[in-house]
Amino acid sequence: MDNLKSLDILKNALIMEKRGEAFYKKVAEQTDNIDVKLIFSTMAQEEHLHIEFLSRQYARFFKHHTFEINEFPENTGINTANLILAENIKKNIAAAGFEAAAISAAIDMENKAIEVYTERAVNSTDPNEKKLYDWLARWEQGHHKLLYYLDQELKEKIWFDNQFWPF
Repeated sequence: MDNLKSLDILKNALIMEKRGEAFYKKVAEQTDNIDVKLIFSTMAQEEHLHIEFLSRQYARFFKHHTFEINEFPENTGINTANLILAENIKKNIAAAGFEAAAISAAIDMENKAIEVYTERAVNSTDPNEKKLYDWLARWEQGHHKLLYYLDQELKEKIWFDNQFWPF
């Protein structure tokens, strides 16, 4: 295992998570929509958990050149409460407004995180490192599913509101 590469990937993962947390916090602060605020606040909190977890992994790996063995928290992912919020969001936000743009940008961020974590999980030879990045990729996939669902619903709203149907 290349120790410098592992440390570099952990650093990049921390940066991605910090950027995600900052972005989600900012959207939550700037939106007037209570449901969007709740979803983005929750995602910011989850990114903060990832930052804490990755910081501990980095410190351990830097000192001992091993990854911490422990059970990872359950992925929150997409759940019924999020789908109910998504329905409210779909009804109450402009499909081409600030919140919709934030959802689209968040999808791109989640895609990048999933790509980085999945690649590292596949390429790592350390079983604990593999487990860590697989867990992170699955958690980010939960975020992506919710955001993608919202984005698709908002696109449909644009089509409907603007009567883009060919029939």
